[in-house]
Amino acid sequence: MERAPETGKHADGLRTDIRGAGGGRRPACCCSPPPPRGVAVWGDTSWERRTEALLGLTRGLGRRCGPREPVSGLSAHRGCRLLMQPPRDKAHPDKAHQDTAGDAQWSRPECQAWTGTLLLGTCLLYCARVSMPICTVSMSQDFGWNKKEAGIVLSSFFWGYCLTQILGGHLGDRIGGEKVILLSASAWGFLTAATPLLAHLGSAHLVFMTFSRILTGLLQGVYFPALTSLLSQKVRESERAFIYSTVGAGSQFGMLVTGAVGSLLLDWCGWQSVFYLSGGLTLLWVCYVYRYLLSKQDLILALGVLAQGLPMARHTRVPWRQLFRKPSVWAAIFSQLSAACSFFILLSWLPTFFKETFPSSQGWVFNMVPWLVAIPASLFSGFLSDHLISQGYRTITVRKFMQVMGLGLSSVFALCLGHTSSFCKSVFFASASIGLQTFNHSGISVNIQDLAPSCAGVLFGVANTAGALAGVVGVGLGGYLIETTGSWTSVFNLVAAVSSLGLCTFLMFGKAQRVDLSPRQEDL
Repeated sequence: MERAPETGKHADGLRTDIRGAGGGRRPACCCSPPPPRGVAVWGDTSWERRTEALLGLTRGLGRRCGPREPVSGLSAHRGCRLLMQPPRDKAHPDKAHQDTAGDAQWSRPECQAWTGTLLLGTCLLYCARVSMPICTVSMSQDFGWNKKEAGIVLSSFFWGYCLTQILGGHLGDRIGGEKVILLSASAWGFLTAATPLLAHLGSAHLVFMTFSRILTGLLQGVYFPALTSLLSQKVRESERAFIYSTVGAGSQFGMLVTGAVGSLLLDWCGWQSVFYLSGGLTLLWVCYVYRYLLSKQDLILALGVLAQGLPMARHTRVPWRQLFRKPSVWAAIFSQLSAACSFFILLSWLPTFFKETFPSSQGWVFNMVPWLVAIPASLFSGFLSDHLISQGYRTITVRKFMQVMGLGLSSVFALCLGHTSSFCKSVFFASASIGLQTFNHSGISVNIQDLAPSCAGVLFGVANTAGALAGVVGVGLGGYLIETTGSWTSVFNLVAAVSSLGLCTFLMFGKAQRVDLSPRQEDL
């Protein structure tokens, strides 16, 4: 058996083989273990390939040396460091960390399949969410509810919705956003389909329906934080904006589908059929995802982790103190709060505005046209954002431009609503304002993934919780302004003021550099 080569040290302190099988001086990587005694090191092909891979001499990371070509110990050490580091982008130095945040990013076919599936899932989410508002009038007639009691049932959803945002993001970061979405969708789908049965369990219809809406809000509150966590880990930065805006367009699809099909079912088959349809379709979607996109083993493992109470390892804890010391994080949270608040105000008061200001107009026009405009606007914003980044524009510059459109220009059209008496102009201004607000999907919503991809879900949950609470307050404040001033102009002024505060904060303090890394990790 051939004698193992002797080893020595260079002046720079790196181990180097004195004699190899071929007689040439060979480097031993500083990161690799020493070869076992009595084994031919360089005559063994597997050991030689392993050492060359560690030296970074394969896959284009370095020049592959021949069987007898010497390599200095210093270059070997640099090869090891180069292998452990992600590739650098000179134009965007932060891109290396952002693109390698996930454990295993989706391939192009997987990304296309998941994008379409999540688009449909978001559509069904909103179908289930707006089923109750569509059926409220018919249910009030059947159960004898007055306006106050109907308002209690409708508003109870948001109190449940606010409570699980952070939890949904945390679970998405720990066990995977797709698993959280599947488990929650199966629960809210079953609950939606069972709503007509709950309504007839006893005489306390109001109690059962209020409980049902709170529980639906709790289950649906985890969806968007888990979605944010999923996309931040599985989608490359150069594609996040388009995919997120595409999936987000499902909310407009859901409103249109429920508004059109749900109204027909309400007239033909009664309000119960609306809940049966939306809940049943959600359960079918869950079955499809479980059978074709998720493995049974992964889902069982996720349930096991949940049953154990999510033990927290030191390296998986959310660095709250580190995150909230960064002005860019606070800017993202406040901008998301402003976007959600202004959207909820318009969503809640626009139908009433059109009905009172233009009583002879067709209801389907102002209930459908803004959402029809919002769908292509959302898709275009995502495409434009990714295209600008691919052309070499800085990520934060593109994000801020999207927010100028989503919070700045949209609020201008909202202000115009309060200064026109034309129905056609009002529909145009409302459609433009709602459509431009979808640019937020390619701005602040993706910026949260830029800042902290390792804990994007929980950070988005914090921002969305604040946005939902601000939305409830904003809707109530809007009603107070209408009652006290007797003018709709005050409501649209409120929308513009909230949007402007969020936009100015993001323009001043917004960044796209990662803030969830320790100083040692950032220096790689």
